[in-house]
Amino acid sequence: MIVLDKITKKHGARVLFEDVSAAFTPGHRYGLTGPNGCGKSTLLKIMMGVEHQTSGKVVLPKRVSYLKQNINEFLNMKVRDVVIMGNERLYRALSERDRLYSGDITDAIGMRLAELEEIVAEENGYVAESDAEALLLHIGIKRESFDREMSEIPTDHQFRVLLCQAIFCKSDALLLDEPTNHLDLESIKWLEDLLHDYEGTLIVVSHDRHFLNTVCTDIADIDYDTIICYSGNYDEMVATKSHIKERIELDNKSKEKKIAQLKEFVAKFGSGTRASQAKSRVKEIDRLNPQEIKKSNIQRPYIRFHPPQKPSGQSVYKISKISKSFNGVPVIKNFSYEIHRGDKIGVIGNNGRGKTTLLQMISGKLKPDSGTITIGHQVEIGYFPQNHSDVIDKSSPCKILEYLTKQNTKLNEQEIRSVLGKLLFSGDEAFKEVTKLSGGETARLILASIMLNEFNTLILDEPNNNLDLEAVSALGWGLDEFKGSAIFASHDRDLLDIAANKIIAFEDDGIHTFDGKFEKYLEKRAATKK
Repeated sequence: MIVLDKITKKHGARVLFEDVSAAFTPGHRYGLTGPNGCGKSTLLKIMMGVEHQTSGKVVLPKRVSYLKQNINEFLNMKVRDVVIMGNERLYRALSERDRLYSGDITDAIGMRLAELEEIVAEENGYVAESDAEALLLHIGIKRESFDREMSEIPTDHQFRVLLCQAIFCKSDALLLDEPTNHLDLESIKWLEDLLHDYEGTLIVVSHDRHFLNTVCTDIADIDYDTIICYSGNYDEMVATKSHIKERIELDNKSKEKKIAQLKEFVAKFGSGTRASQAKSRVKEIDRLNPQEIKKSNIQRPYIRFHPPQKPSGQSVYKISKISKSFNGVPVIKNFSYEIHRGDKIGVIGNNGRGKTTLLQMISGKLKPDSGTITIGHQVEIGYFPQNHSDVIDKSSPCKILEYLTKQNTKLNEQEIRSVLGKLLFSGDEAFKEVTKLSGGETARLILASIMLNEFNTLILDEPNNNLDLEAVSALGWGLDEFKGSAIFASHDRDLLDIAANKIIAFEDDGIHTFDGKFEKYLEKRAATKK
């Protein structure tokens, strides 16, 4: 069990938590939720002991594993070894054993080796390498990478290795901060199944609504300046919160109506023969004081893209036999497709298979090695890159309002501020420097820039990265209601479910297309694999 006892955390004058107490029990899988900046990651770090609380106490079980984020610490280590490090007791024993065997064996060293072999046996160390390799294979790391140093594999694979490290140890508690980042859909499904079988205490932070709904038995929601635990998954928590608020509002309305009637009686009979009755009514008025409804810190952006005044032609793109290679390795080969007005195309597939390459070629940022991409009549493109720095210079001291004014010279300040408010940049936040924006704020700024224009075609590469749950839902509805065309790459199943009406899938045997919703695509793929 993990117990938080009156935890307070302050950053300067800002209070993240104050006297927060909560208990997380074994056999339960908790989703730790709340908007960006509410302190989810900070709370996990406090539980891990990586960051100290201002006051209060954390009680942890004997073995706690957590998903580390400090890749640089492991860059010179072999991939397989990084995974085995998830069991610190075993890794120390193996390292010392190897070191002692490399030198002269004295009686004392022999006795120590016997002790180390006992530890290795207790920790199932004789199958550690095969267990680590099985995890790596399941999460999409190829066998040829096992003996490479971390610095020699792609960055997204490095994060996957650290996830395997967290899972490797048979711990009493497992803490995961955004574990689905850098995972493709198949790897996410594997992780969901694995976590379902976890018997300890799981606490996970994620912006993937589907993942939370699938994995979690409970939600620990950071809101109203505290943590409130709800039984059930994320959607059930949202329904419960809404029901509680509606019930309080109805109760308050009933009380207000009763109070108005009592006040009328007191005003009419406050003196005279019925004065004593009026006094009792005054006491009842005090007793009926309506319950204060606390203000939630959850903020929901409003994302709607302007209907284009100039619609594109019926054919938006004609893609004919395009191919693209990098360093002699083919990424896209002989792909043809036609995008029509009104299509909302979800692009899915494992990382590194060419989703970003396809979107960059369609947007004109990259040229195919062969084949042609013909842009249709009056196509106006709004582009959201996976790498935010492609459109926002984070080294410039430019302010948010200034940046958007330069991007949209035809609009006045009031129009720009209106959209900024919808994307949760209110008041003086319009003068915040872009250099100081978080990943989520930068994503919302790019979306604001797109909303201020009247594009009829949107190309979005992983737009949900760094957005919180409320923002991802708002983006999904915005894309669904958009009157133009959109093509977007994403691993977020809720976003795909809401917005996509066609699918381009990068699979093992090539690129496949499907006319229909994402759920139907999954059904078809599952049927073909039987």
